[in-house]
Amino acid sequence: MMHLVLADAELELIPAKIRKHPAVRKSKSMLLDASLHHTAMRGLENWQRRGRPDIVHVFLLIAHDSILNKEGMLRTYVHTRNDEVIYIKPETRIIKNYNRFKGLMEQLFQHRRVPPDNEPLMEMKNEKLEKLLKKLDGKKILFSEKGKKVKLDEMMEEEIVCIIGGFPHGDFLSPVDEMVDEIVKIYDAPLPAWTVEMEAIVAYENKFIVSRL
Repeated sequence: MMHLVLADAELELIPAKIRKHPAVRKSKSMLLDASLHHTAMRGLENWQRRGRPDIVHVFLLIAHDSILNKEGMLRTYVHTRNDEVIYIKPETRIIKNYNRFKGLMEQLFQHRRVPPDNEPLMEMKNEKLEKLLKKLDGKKILFSEKGKKVKLDEMMEEEIVCIIGGFPHGDFLSPVDEMVDEIVKIYDAPLPAWTVEMEAIVAYENKFIVSRL
């Protein structure tokens, strides 16, 4: 089983500090989105990295459409900058339309589960990254520019937890270095979260899944 964790993801509701800004008041979005609110965000701490629900969207699309997920060998989690964890059932079909996906995330923030009235496919809990990782079995690998360069197929184990940053640049907000068994990188230049994710999934599939199909 591979557990795939998007950590310190820049997914949040619009902070109260900027809700009265004209750029925000004209927007129908409840989620902070840098593509819509960039002029208002300049007053926020770490504003250059915030408001990126698109990273979460692409991450979940790739994970849940993968062969690994279809074979029942993948579990995905999103940990946010404000220490919320989203638990996503593997059978969840991720909405491909970005605006509809944002609406789903707004509903999740509001009700803490979606759908709110039936068996939930996604649940949000107030939980630090450390608590989540302690629940997950397997070798814990952090992907970081600071890590040692490795070949993914050589380091994959059947029970593995892969942690990838859910932000466009910068470093982790959580002290994740202290929570993992190994810190690695797969390329000498920075890569977006979804590229690292794809490489990790394919490496695991090639080692443990393809021979069974």
